[in-house]
Amino acid sequence: MNDAQALPDPPVAERRSTIRSHHGDTFDDPYEWFRAKDDAAVLSHLEAENAYTDARTAHLEGLREQVFQEIKGRTLETDLSVPSRRGAWWYYGRTVEGSQYGIQCRAPLASPDDWTPPELAPGEPVPGEQVLLDGNIEAEGTEFFSLGSFEVSTDGQRMLYGVDVAGDERYTLRVRDLATGENLADEIPDTFAGASFSPDGRYVVYTTVDDAWRPDTVWLHEIGTPVDDDVKLFTEPDERYWVGAGFTRSDRYLVIDVGSSITSEEWILDADDLRGEPRVVWPRREGVEYSASDAVVDGEDVLYVLHNDDALDFELVRVAASDPQGERSVVIAHRPGQRLLGVDTFRDWGVVGYRRDGLPRLGMLDYADGGVREIEFDEPLYSVGTGGNPEWAPPLLRVGYGSFVTPGTVFDYEIATGELLLRKRQPVLGGYDSADYGQARVWAPAQDGTRVPISLVWKRSFGEVGSAPRPLHLYGYGSYEHSIEPGFSVARLSELDRGVVFAVAHVRGGGEMGRQWYEDGKTLAKRNTFTDFVDCARHLVEAGYTTPDRMVAEGGSAGGLLMGAIANLAPELFAGVLASVPFVDALTTILDPSLPLTVIEWDEWGDPLHDPDVYAYMKSYSPYENVREGVVYPRILAVTSLNDTRVLYVEPAKWVARLREVGADAMLKCEMVAGHGGVSGRYNSWRERAFELAWLLDVLGVADAS
Repeated sequence: MNDAQALPDPPVAERRSTIRSHHGDTFDDPYEWFRAKDDAAVLSHLEAENAYTDARTAHLEGLREQVFQEIKGRTLETDLSVPSRRGAWWYYGRTVEGSQYGIQCRAPLASPDDWTPPELAPGEPVPGEQVLLDGNIEAEGTEFFSLGSFEVSTDGQRMLYGVDVAGDERYTLRVRDLATGENLADEIPDTFAGASFSPDGRYVVYTTVDDAWRPDTVWLHEIGTPVDDDVKLFTEPDERYWVGAGFTRSDRYLVIDVGSSITSEEWILDADDLRGEPRVVWPRREGVEYSASDAVVDGEDVLYVLHNDDALDFELVRVAASDPQGERSVVIAHRPGQRLLGVDTFRDWGVVGYRRDGLPRLGMLDYADGGVREIEFDEPLYSVGTGGNPEWAPPLLRVGYGSFVTPGTVFDYEIATGELLLRKRQPVLGGYDSADYGQARVWAPAQDGTRVPISLVWKRSFGEVGSAPRPLHLYGYGSYEHSIEPGFSVARLSELDRGVVFAVAHVRGGGEMGRQWYEDGKTLAKRNTFTDFVDCARHLVEAGYTTPDRMVAEGGSAGGLLMGAIANLAPELFAGVLASVPFVDALTTILDPSLPLTVIEWDEWGDPLHDPDVYAYMKSYSPYENVREGVVYPRILAVTSLNDTRVLYVEPAKWVARLREVGADAMLKCEMVAGHGGVSGRYNSWRERAFELAWLLDVLGVADAS
């Protein structure tokens, strides 16, 4: 069905002049008044946009329901995670059919020597099980529910959890006595995510934010005392830096992290003297990033420090914990093109994460000689990382693995033998067979000759990819050195099974090909991100993978900026553009220091407030200000949330209104109770994704599954 026929007229917003003047340039913004979130006229306009989108997509109701049922039908709704050992307990999560939220549980170890996680059967009782937190009970009476902190004390006696019921990422922190199941009087509002217990369980360390939503202060709360008596451990006045805190795996130190996009600094406190003075590891130097992890080697307390001081792709050094600014011993030397990502230290060994040839890797670090033994996998594309390793001296390393065709998999890597022990693979119901799908990487030539990787996944029954033009879904991000990894998606099967090829353009500004790849797609090189995506799309057309009328682009947040930019640069290449919480009014935002994405973001985008060259450069690509007259835009769907504190709803609302002025077929869907990540609850999330996929499949002219 052509949804441009016999449809209601879109909302037409009133134009109200708002003048912005910087560096001799004046811009008259007709829709800046949308920023008044509590204005009845603004809320009325957003509701009208939702009503229009509902009417425009009413013909897709059946397809939406079909896709939702496909996602639901492929998911084992009653399931358990692989238990992770901490102290005298196995900790794991449950999901129950019909319930929106997960349930956090634990069960006692069989013995102190028990390192093999119990094989738990979905829906079956577990001997000695304790339910710690049932998200469904906690969420009763709310439209939104999200956990920002969740931790059990080392002795297993208390639990802390932080809850957001609006989507604005302000969490109320509570402490529960696990013996009685009752909450203590301790309740701390307006905290940031990531609170933690001190190793002795006596204190809670948490973070609060300033008026611009920047986490800036670390606090120490003694359980059982008034919040007004909490001790300020650290505060960062520089608006370019975020602050976080947490205890090392050894429980010996509290580490306070201070960082901007390009500079970091760490302070440490002895865990048994939290009221003492923090001491700096390395004083901050502009452009130098580092992170430290502690260990004991040959009886000496040491720190392993990963840094980029004269080492673009980072190197790993070892220093004395008592004198971290003293002599550095190089453990892993800088190697251009192999980006060291992080090091996790345990009592007897470490694990190093790094990227090589566009893929993540894991290697075991031998403290004695600094040697690294890579854990090998046999797929050409995959993602891998560590997780669920709270113990200081385990004989196993918990590893998460997956690919475009291999569902999420949990391994335990046996240190002594090097064997990968399969603990669980995400079940996919309905007869899923990974052999029915293919994945590959191809390379597109960019305008300047750079080769840009593109990852592809497809269903083989429709023919091998590239053998004939196919409908294609091209995803991109390209900011903050964030890499889009080859990961499995149940929802994506609804596309693949209809003959759609899914592709990821790994454009500059991301981290897929090392630190230089990121540097070449930020600040005054940001246009490379956009032109790379266009060049990838053009290559896929010219190489016969697809055609412009059968290609939809998608990106979210900073990837939404990418979507707005490519819609202006090459509208003729795409049939549709799906932009989630899109950062499409970038210049207006980055000019306003009172907004969350401003001062701390100047390292990523540049400072247009004080630098006329940055202002001119950003104005040349900011999507809202570069909507073009006289061109035919692809169909556009922008999805946002009223309570998003990262990319405000006003950006896509203004963008859609401006697109309509030039005759574009643009729609806005605004969740009225949600945040940057969209709605909460798994069924709600599935329905939200089904809505987006139904629109995408409609644009591609694909509806029926094979």
